[in-house]
Amino acid sequence: MSQTDSNNTSGYNERLILLVLATVQFITIVDFMIVMPLGPQLMRVLHINPAAFGLIVSSYTFAAGVAGLVASATVDRFSRKSAFLVLYAGFILGTLLCGLAPNYGTLVFARILTGAFGGILGGISMAIIGDVFPDSRRGRATGAMMTGFAIASVAGVPLGLVIGNHFGWNMTFIALALSGVPVLFIAAYALPSLDAHFGETQVHPLESLRRTFTVPNHLNAFALIIALTCSGFLIFPYISAYFVGNVGMSEQQLPWVYIAGGALTFFTAPVIGRWADRAGKLFVFRVIAPLSAALMFAITHLYEGGIVLAIVVFGALMVCNVGRMIPAMAMITASVAPRHRGAFLSANSSIQHIFGGVGAYLGGLIVSQAGEGAALEGFGTVGWIAAGVGMSSLWLAGRLRSGEQEDAVAAEDLSLPAAAEAAYDPGEPIVAFVDGAADVSEVRLKSINHDPLGERENRCPQVGRDAID
Repeated sequence: MSQTDSNNTSGYNERLILLVLATVQFITIVDFMIVMPLGPQLMRVLHINPAAFGLIVSSYTFAAGVAGLVASATVDRFSRKSAFLVLYAGFILGTLLCGLAPNYGTLVFARILTGAFGGILGGISMAIIGDVFPDSRRGRATGAMMTGFAIASVAGVPLGLVIGNHFGWNMTFIALALSGVPVLFIAAYALPSLDAHFGETQVHPLESLRRTFTVPNHLNAFALIIALTCSGFLIFPYISAYFVGNVGMSEQQLPWVYIAGGALTFFTAPVIGRWADRAGKLFVFRVIAPLSAALMFAITHLYEGGIVLAIVVFGALMVCNVGRMIPAMAMITASVAPRHRGAFLSANSSIQHIFGGVGAYLGGLIVSQAGEGAALEGFGTVGWIAAGVGMSSLWLAGRLRSGEQEDAVAAEDLSLPAAAEAAYDPGEPIVAFVDGAADVSEVRLKSINHDPLGERENRCPQVGRDAID
């Protein structure tokens, strides 16, 4: 294949590979996120209550979490290309079935199928980057792939919502699936086989998970992630329905809410990352987390007719939700020893998916609606709970043990992945930039390979090695 630049020594068409991976990330993020702003229309057309809608959201994340654990035991039996193509084809099929779903039950089944395939694609994408790009250019490659998130947040979700508003929610998924089909064929042409990992000695996944869950500091980190994920997903799936039914916003005005939120997140995330690196990650977290909790309370207690205020509060909440995730993920990553990081990240991704689903489902059980288009009742209670869970993260963050080398994990480098993590899809490959952005093959790839005790840890940078024994 042709070389993309003078630094390309792999022989692969790296730009085309990155274009494929970024496009796939764009499609998967839009697919997951678009369900939430389509909530009012889905509840109206399918004649379902908020609890049933919550199951639509959580079915994807539950399936992704379980599939991640299963994949850790099986995915290395196949080449990266084969695994990627099969998973992406299954994801496209699931998305198409969402658009063709004639009723609620079929839609839930389609979301389970989509989550089972789509939830693993992020890890495979990071594995491909780890195999294709050398250490010196791996961070830049990961950043290029993350542009898929940026475009999805600012343009993809609002565009999908416009399509749904004008042509029906089904067309959003059909359009997304159809746009993804050409990418499948391009991927089949562009991606190399990448089967060098065949024959490597693997630790049994169950043994890997057992060891991961017996390290006390890992449990502290998991508790912090659960608090952050649940607090967000308690309220985010129902914000659109609340804006329409309680605030008085029309469904046609909803795209502007997500344009504003996505743009603010995209531009402020790197700023917050730089601030955390300068002022200290725990300090910045303790500043932003209470603001996020206060905004969770505020956005669930808006008055009717306050459309401009709703947009402002939503944008501020998106910024603060991402802002607390950036220093939190930097602290969590630095607190886990490199030799344990692979198994930890695999478990962490599954936990985030599962508890994102738990939060969405619990929120739906609390919220009620008297009829189609009526105001949501009980959303204020959800706001209190989300704010309380969010505030508990202040104590949980203080329990993390951190070593002298914590600052080696730069929060600024994590800013864009953290935005995807907090605002869109729990379990995104957030730690792609960890260890100087050169450790993808030993971080996310190891999370797929389940090499938890670092049989290959001599290739890991010494970030935080002394932080946790």
